Order: sequence, then structure tokens, then C-alpha cells
Amino acid sequence: MRVITYGTFDLFHEGHRRLLERAKALGDHLIVGVTTDNYDDSRGKLNVAQTLMERINNVVASGLADEVIIEEYEGQKIQDIQKHEVDIFAIGSDWLGKFDYLKDYCEVVYLDRTKGVSSTQLRNETAGVLRIGIAGAGRIAARFVAEARYVSGVSVEAVHSRTWERTKEFADRHELEWANQSYEDLLGHVDAVYVATPHDTHYDYTKRAIEAGLHVLCEKPMTLSRAQTSELFELAAARGVVLLEAVKTAFSPGFQRMVAVARSGSIGQVRSVDATFTKLVDSGREMVGADGGSISELATYPLLAAVKLLGLGFTDLQTVSLRPPGSQVEVFSRIDLTYPHAVASARTGLGVKAEGDLVVAGSAGYIYVPAPWWLTEYFEARFEDSRKSKKYYYKFDGDGLRYELAEFASMIRSGTPESFKLRPAESIAIADMIERARASATIIR
Repeated sequence: MRVITYGTFDLFHEGHRRLLERAKALGDHLIVGVTTDNYDDSRGKLNVAQTLMERINNVVASGLADEVIIEEYEGQKIQDIQKHEVDIFAIGSDWLGKFDYLKDYCEVVYLDRTKGVSSTQLRNETAGVLRIGIAGAGRIAARFVAEARYVSGVSVEAVHSRTWERTKEFADRHELEWANQSYEDLLGHVDAVYVATPHDTHYDYTKRAIEAGLHVLCEKPMTLSRAQTSELFELAAARGVVLLEAVKTAFSPGFQRMVAVARSGSIGQVRSVDATFTKLVDSGREMVGADGGSISELATYPLLAAVKLLGLGFTDLQTVSLRPPGSQVEVFSRIDLTYPHAVASARTGLGVKAEGDLVVAGSAGYIYVPAPWWLTEYFEARFEDSRKSKKYYYKFDGDGLRYELAEFASMIRSGTPESFKLRPAESIAIADMIERARASATIIR
């Protein structure tokens, strides 16, 4: 029986070895496909640390491959299976269902993750494979596990949530090594924590992780107050760990390029930023409680655009919010910022729908980013003379969480305390804006 499997095999570790051992046990000839840098880039794989030859050598040195081939393009698996007369295609169970289309050509086997082998051996000090635990077991946590597959050098190992049943179910579903009944147990099993809990718990979970000496990637908004956000960054600096707010837009290639084009002077001096983010929601945590509402849920994104394009030095903030009779929260808000030489408007809505675009107005032209602008794949620089207008296209892979995770892991690996893509001062400024907007809003009904 001829067996084939594929992978990047970056920072080769015991998990890779066990996968190859189990694939090899399915037949008598194992073919291993190693992805090229270009193919990894095209499929959204980030932070690959080793060259193609180093990764091939990793596989060869394992002594498990009877044959090594190179995977260069999408669709190659079908051709390889036929060319090499493969009987079984084997891949890790975290890709369950992804390769069912290959059943027309051979048997497809999804190999369950082998628990109990990676927690110590993945912690390779020279390679820097990062063990991550998740606080929270909701939708965003599930998306994070899926996105982590596309970031080299990280391994999601553990989870903790408020209820044991939900924690255990999440760990079993995602084949995590640890389902932790207490947060303290989780902190003892990992190098870093991704905080994906309700807003009002971010401060506590983040602080406890930092005090335990762990790096933290915290979902937005990190907190709903300037004082708490400042305190967390100060504590992280004192403990020598990385703290990063998980605002996926800030780390995506398209948004980064858009900011660079706007700030380069190509549209003249930026005079106005107008950004909208709304979604239709009629129930859930966003619609109840002191921390609910469209500002706390969504304002981070449009305020990010204002901060990255106009800076931190706003002089005034005015907010108008719609809170219908019977609603516990505001469902639509407009936050207006005044700068010395510019203005910005951030509009957010839950249960109110508007065009989710971004317009950056300059003295010589403007930039238009269509909805959903926070998943920036395309934007235009437009001018009075339309012949000078230019269109820009960029990838936004998956849910985008891979971009924030890749930046987080890179900062830890390189010992960099802050990222230019989202600096602590910018996160603190956004928290300040959110706090002021919620506290001072004029309420209409």
C-alpha cells in the first residue's frame, strides 16, 4: 500500500514525527509532500521560519519518509495521487472533511491527534514553538483554533471556560491536550494565553496571566477603560511579557497598505476619516448588561482607523446614541472626533444596518474602502482627475485571526515588546475613546 501525506514541517517537533509514524503504519511506502514558500503564502500560512530545504531535511532526518516530493500549487494533490499510484491519503484530523474530495482517487484517512506527546517536546527552546491556552470556549475561541493551523510555530494546547461541561466539550471537539477546570491550571500548562471571554472579564484574565509570567493576546476591547488598559500594559512591561490587543484588522496586509498609502501624502493631507461597522443582532450578550451595546462591541474597529490615520491627539469627542424603548443597550451610535486639522466619525450598530465602508478624505484625493472595510481586500485611491485613480488588491485569508496570532508569536520569538501595527499607546487611546463615548453619549429614543 502506498501512502501520501503533506505538510509544511516547519520547526519539526514530536507532533510531526508521530503524524508521520502513524501515516507510515498505514502502508509499506510513505510519500511526504513538503510545501514551498510560495504555496504556503498562497494558502495563507504565516510565520514559516525555515527554508524549503531545511524543512525537507527535517522530514528526511526523521527516517520515516520513503520518498519526499515538493507541493507547489493548489490542486497538485490530485495529480500526485494518480502519478504515484497512491492508495491512501493521510492527514491530521484537524483538517477533518477538508480533503474528502480526494475520495474519488484514493482512500482518505484523518489521523487523530496523539495527545500527551506534544506538551513537553513542542517546547523547543531554540525553535520557539509556542504553547497557547484559550480562556473562553465560545465562537471566537473555536475560530481561533482553526486559524492557528495556519501559523507556524504555535500549538493550541489547553482551554478553560466558566463551565466544566463546555470546557470538556471544546477540548474534545478540537482535540486539545488539556481541559482545565481552573484558570490557574491552564496557566501552568502553557506559554501564552488567548483571552476570548466576555468584555467584563478581560481585565482579570489578562492580569492573572501576566502576573504568572505569560504572554497574552486579548480580544478587543482589551478593557472598557483607559486606566485598566494602561495598567495592563505597564504590568506586562514590568514582567517582560508581550501583551497585544487582538484587533485582526490592524494586522491584515490590506489595511496596513491602505494606511501607508494614506499617510504617504499621495492623497494630500488627511482631513477626514469616516468609518462604519454595523451588524444585525437581536439577542445575545451584546444586547444585555452594562457592557453591552454597539460601542463596546464594535467601536474598536472604526476608532482603529481614526487612530492609525489621524493619530492620538484628538481634542474633542462627541457621541449620539440610539436606545429604543425597552432596550437595555444603545443599538446605534455616532462618535465624532475633532483633531487640530481633521475630523473623524465612527458609526456602530447592532440591529441597525448601514453601508460598512471607510472613506479617507485628503486635500488632494481620497481613499475608498468598500464594505466590509475591516476585512480589507480592496481599496481605491481616487482623484479629481480619474485617470490618476488607482486600485489596490490584497488577500484577507480566513477569519483574519491568523494575522494577529502571527504577529503575537513573532513578537515573542524576537523579543519585541510592541508592534508598530498596533502600539500599546494606540490601544490605550482607543480604550479612552470608548470609555468617553459610552459615558458622555447623548441618548435619543
